[in-house]
Formats: sequence, C-alpha cells, structure tokens
Amino acid sequence: MASFKLCISDPPTKKTFQREVKDSMASPFIGLNIGETIKGDAFELNGYEFLITGGSDYCGFPMRKGILGLRKSLTIYGGVGFRGAGKGVKKRKTVCGHKIHDRISQINLKVVKQGAKKLAELFGVAEEAKKDEKPEPKEAKKGESKGHKSEEKKEHKAEAKEHKEEKHEKPKEAKEEKKE
Repeated sequence: MASFKLCISDPPTKKTFQREVKDSMASPFIGLNIGETIKGDAFELNGYEFLITGGSDYCGFPMRKGILGLRKSLTIYGGVGFRGAGKGVKKRKTVCGHKIHDRISQINLKVVKQGAKKLAELFGVAEEAKKDEKPEPKEAKKGESKGHKSEEKKEHKAEAKEHKEEKHEKPKEAKEEKKE
C-alpha cells in the first residue's frame, strides 16, 4: 500500500514538522487534490485541519495544480517546478498532476485549524532553549595559535611581493647596462 512523508507547516510558529504515514493512515490521502482540506484525526493529529499545498512524486517531480494525469512535460514561464529565468523566458519542465496517488512520496500540508495541543508537543520537539546558548569556540590544534594561518598568509604574500619586485628590477638593470 501507499506510504507518504508529510511536511506539515505551522504558519504562526514558522516551523515545519515531518511525519511518515503508511498503510491505513495513508489511505485517506489517496484521491485528494491540491487545495483540499483534510482532518488530522485520520493520521493521529486530533483537532487539526490541514490544507494540501503540494508535494512531489517518487522521482522528485513537483505536483502542480491544474494538471491532470500522472506526469506532463510543460513549457512554462514560472511557478511550481520552475522559478523563472527572467521576463519572457520559458522552459520545458516535467511536473506531476494535482491528484494524490500511490506514487506520490511527499505531501506538503499547511495548518488551517489548530488543535488542543501544539504541534511541537505532538512531535516531541524540545522548546527553543538552545537559542539562548552560545556555541563553544573551536579549539586550536596542538601547537597552533588562533591567528597562525593568517600570519602564515601574510608572510607568504610578503615573500611573493618581494619576489615580484626582484623580477621587475632585473630587466631595468640589464637595460641600463646595455645603454652604457
């Protein structure tokens, strides 16, 4: 039977949560189109309601609203499947249809109606306590100071400059000798 990876976006918190649904939990999605809503009760997210915003098939081709069938190759200006390369530039791209079937691997959902619990609690994601913590600085290797590489680069540049000046001076000296 079908198996889908759900990418659930929560607009108020601007976070995305992922869940994989298989068999009996995936069956309510079969036959739905982009733009339709589905209740979260069908896949253990009680009280929530979601809007289907898109997805992609097993090969990675994006779903596009208004396309019938499994896949089509279109010449498009922009939108789903092609960002657009400039004014008036069209490109031929392959996209899949707007109906969810067993060959779709990812479904994008957006929260329309909130449930009793927050999505972060349901998915077991820890709160943003890590934001306040500062990352620890990387330790330098044994025998190296923090500015070791920059000092080395400066020395290398100075040597290169001296070498370049020496090259330019030699031809001038040779010319002067020839003149005398």
